[in-house]
Order: sequence, then C-alpha cells, then structure tokens
Amino acid sequence: MKKSNNAPVSVMYDIKSVYASFSDKEKIIADFVLKYGGKSAELSITELAKKIGTSEATLVRFVRKIGYSGYQQFRLALAKESVSANMQIFEIPVTENDDIADSVFLHTIRTLETGRKLLNKKAVAQAASALASARQVLLFGLGGSNINAQDALHKLLRTGLTCRTAADFHMQLMLASQSNGSDAALVFSHLGNNYDTISIVKELRHTKCKIIALTSYDNSPLAKLSDIVLQVSPVHSSLVSESFSAGIAAAVLINVLYVEVMNNLKDSGLKSLNKMRSTIARRKV
Repeated sequence: MKKSNNAPVSVMYDIKSVYASFSDKEKIIADFVLKYGGKSAELSITELAKKIGTSEATLVRFVRKIGYSGYQQFRLALAKESVSANMQIFEIPVTENDDIADSVFLHTIRTLETGRKLLNKKAVAQAASALASARQVLLFGLGGSNINAQDALHKLLRTGLTCRTAADFHMQLMLASQSNGSDAALVFSHLGNNYDTISIVKELRHTKCKIIALTSYDNSPLAKLSDIVLQVSPVHSSLVSESFSAGIAAAVLINVLYVEVMNNLKDSGLKSLNKMRSTIARRKV
C-alpha cells in the first residue's frame, strides 16, 4: 500500500519489516541503506544505483515494495528520518552560526562556475542553430522549471521567432501534439525524471520535433530522449529536489542561448529587437 504524503514513516522499520521478502538484488539495496542511512538520501536515483551496482528499475521496484510511490518520496522520507534539519532547508547545510547571505551567494557562484566549465559550447551552437531555423519554438517546463520556460519566452520573443508555451501540463501536452519536424522544443527540468515532463518529450519525439533539454543531469531520462542536451550545473550531495542555484544557472544559460540565436539571425534578429524596444519605450513616462 502506498503511503499518504502526511503519514509518519520510518524507512528503516519499513525495510526491516519486509526484508525476508526481498530478492537477492533488493537485499543488496536494503543492506546499503541500512548501513549508510542518511548518506543514501544524498544521492540521486542514478547515483545510488551506480554506487550500489544495480539498475534504476530495481531501485524503483525496491522503494515501491516498501510502500513508497517512487524514489523521490522514499528519499525525502529517509532524509527526514536520518538528517538534521539544517541539511534539508537548502542545497548546502546552513546553520544559525553561518553568515547565511555569504553562504548562499558563494554556493550560487560556485554552481555558476561549475556550469561554465561543464558547458558544451558545441551543443549550445547546435541548439541555437536549431532554434533560429525552426518554424516555431516550443517551451516546456513544469513546476519550478516553468519559471525557466517563461524566462526563455521573455528573452526569445525579442528575436522575432514564433515562440509558444503554456503553464498547465495538459496544455503543454496539447502543444506538443501539434508540433512537427520543422519545430524545435526547449524542455526545462532540473532532475530530468518527472513523469509528466517525460510524457511531453515522448510526444515531441512522436511528432519528430527537435528536442533541446536543459537539465542538471546528462544521463537522466530526459537527456536520453533529447536530441541536444545542455547541462546545467548539477547539485551534488543535495537532499532537496528544488532547483535553487540550478534555476539561476539555467537563467544564465538562457541568456547564452539568446545571444547565440541573435548572432544566427543577424539583421532580422536585430530588426525584431529594435521593433520590440521601440514599442516598450512608448509605454514609459
């Protein structure tokens, strides 16, 4: 039986209570989690599977067997049980004794620097070329990633390209269904493993739309389904799924794409940009 989101849980108890029913592969996972506790929660499903020497599918079966709907629910329950509160608030531990502003700023700066080093500039050039030559640019992102999609829309409208997006999942799925091989899609997802996002991407593949993924993990399900992957700086050893600093890194990457697209469009892009600026200027006192 799946656990409700509000139900009190004990991961260790759950594992021990059904340990005898585990397969040999599942017992290897159970032994690892029982031994390392909260340290297991610091790893993404891909990282944990690699660390243990098993598959992501086996991990998913394991967490469902002990009553969790998926790996993320299991991971959060384990974190709450095993890790101090100051490690669950942000991407790095922050205590009352720390200079909170300095800690957050410096961590964000490190994330941006890591993202700059990881950036595949050839992939950026390919993505910009695909966007500049597309019949229309479709922008997808759910939850916090929809903020990135809206930011990309705000930037790319300046280029004169036809850009479309939607906030609602079903509307995004409908939008994907109307795409074709002449279109390009920018898909934002921090972890790249959201079921709804993957549904959208599978529909885009069905329509042969060019898929460009902006994600923190280049081996995520999203990345594997995409034509071009632009990796945003991943947050290692984090117990939170929210894209705090990765969201800022994605915003910077959007700026990079915007400049690259404008360089591809040359005079037509500049004409559209000046037209937009002239229109906005008339609304200022």
